[in-house]
Amino acid sequence: MAGAGYRTFQSGEVLTSNNVQTYLMDQAVQVYSGTAARASAVPSPSTGMVAYSTATGLQVFNGSAWVAVGGAATVSVDYLVVAGGAGGGHKISGDVGGAGGGGAGGLLTGTAVSVPKGVTMTVTVGAKGNGATSAVAGGRGSDSLFYLVTAYGGGGGAGNAIQPDSGGSGGGEQGGLNGAQGIVGQGQKGGNSTGVGASGGGGNSTAGADTSTASGSAGGNGTASSISGSSVTYAAGGGGGAYDGGTAGAGGSSGVGGAGGAARANGSNATASRGSGGGGAGGGNTGTAYNGGNGSDGIVIIRTADTVPTATTTGAPTVTTAGGFTVYSFTASGTINFPT
Repeated sequence: MAGAGYRTFQSGEVLTSNNVQTYLMDQAVQVYSGTAARASAVPSPSTGMVAYSTATGLQVFNGSAWVAVGGAATVSVDYLVVAGGAGGGHKISGDVGGAGGGGAGGLLTGTAVSVPKGVTMTVTVGAKGNGATSAVAGGRGSDSLFYLVTAYGGGGGAGNAIQPDSGGSGGGEQGGLNGAQGIVGQGQKGGNSTGVGASGGGGNSTAGADTSTASGSAGGNGTASSISGSSVTYAAGGGGGAYDGGTAGAGGSSGVGGAGGAARANGSNATASRGSGGGGAGGGNTGTAYNGGNGSDGIVIIRTADTVPTATTTGAPTVTTAGGFTVYSFTASGTINFPT
């Protein structure tokens, strides 16, 4: 048992080392920078010890594990939440410029976050926004959600005389205006266009590039994460469409985002399950209309230490164990419940 209860010491009484340990140290709230520091300082905690860290909050050792004080037991998780990427804009028939690339879905991460055990938590995976097939902006991506975290869907790329949409990352522009804004902490803005080529949509790491010529500009770069056990890049912007004589804008992060269309061509789709934007349609002096590329669905990845009992899930996530972690990768919406 940690500590020995309450005792009144007399004036002038000399405290022994055992007094200090059992009445003071073992019964004080110990403060650590994280669970590793706590384990190093107290490798063999006794039942009833209380400790606090910013990673776990206030916890008590129950004889076999550190658990939350005065509330439900918790488990420490890392997470990656990526919303759906947006579609690229549409090029109408006639002599018009290229269309803007779709913005990436918002991306959020967390490390050593305490979530409750024994509670069924909803996991929502945001759907992609489709490329525009008429005189509208590209389709907006849908939001992704885990526990208290919401990543917002990407904003659609501009069409001819149609403004781009803001979102997790903003859509690229066409026709002399500014790209749409991203959400602070989740993504970047779409690029600006002052030429007949269109700009790329924003990515999580960088904004879509600007263009002042007949060429489309590149989509913004995404962010690499190794939470799944290998490095994968998510949330890149779609490239902007070109006009006659120009070249298409590349998809962000070397093609994770969809490439913009060459002159008189459709935009390309984003890489699947990466929350990235689709490419804008190419323009040109032609009576044919062209479509934007589709964005890609988002993803939610949750990771725990492999010593944590396996969670109950719905939605058929891929579950892998490697490197000391159990990883739950959701590419469709579902639920997760860590046993008590």
